[in-house]
Amino acid sequence: MFEMADTINKIDPIDTSMTLGDHLEELRLRVILALLGLGITVALCLFFGTFIIKFIEKPYIEAMGTEARLQSLAPADGFTSYMEISAMAGVVLASPWIFYQLWMFVSAGLYPNEKRYVYIAAPFSAGLFMIGALFFVFLIAPVTLKFLVIFNKQVLGVDSNFTFQNYVSFITIMMLIFGIAFQTPIAIFFLIRTGLVSIQAMSRSRRFVIFGIVILSAIATPSSDMFSLLSLAIPLYLLFEFGILLGWFSQKRAKARELKS
Repeated sequence: MFEMADTINKIDPIDTSMTLGDHLEELRLRVILALLGLGITVALCLFFGTFIIKFIEKPYIEAMGTEARLQSLAPADGFTSYMEISAMAGVVLASPWIFYQLWMFVSAGLYPNEKRYVYIAAPFSAGLFMIGALFFVFLIAPVTLKFLVIFNKQVLGVDSNFTFQNYVSFITIMMLIFGIAFQTPIAIFFLIRTGLVSIQAMSRSRRFVIFGIVILSAIATPSSDMFSLLSLAIPLYLLFEFGILLGWFSQKRAKARELKS
């Protein structure tokens, strides 16, 4: 994989001597291209919005029962929620294109020996974003909703009747949070391989990382219960360790190639 990246880097060299104006122009171009791709996917998701809504309702049905139905309390709630979930689905669908544009902008400011890692990071970033969003919908959301429904009934003595708007907002926000959180291994791998941070420094900072992850998870999760916090904090920490492992493995391979040469 790294050899392939070297070949691509030789075929498509990029001049690193860019002025501030060049960087701003590159940023403008990448933002425009990303927004064009996002616009296409959002329009597509608007057409298939009803199917998408049925898909994200599955965790709610699992938690509340097959006869449960979401409620709309205001005239415009259904429309705004439909637009919101279509936009979120469009972001997930367009994530490969968006992350490609993001990493192409990053590569414009890197040295030639660093740019090869962009070709590796771009597809993995998109894949991890989609995995993170779907991970929440399929695994975390059903368990979280069941926990909240049971807590409301057995501890507080109240029935759970979620509105359509609140449920869609909860799902879309958490899909976005998990998708971004799943970028952690790529960020750590990139920092280690470019020499900005060493594996030893990452390993020594575990205590601070755990503390930061707990704080970040408490801020990011909309609900204030401990289960929602842990459902984000635990995967984040495992992804942090996975990023260190990827960095260690890539450094080991690089040293092996140096010995052979």
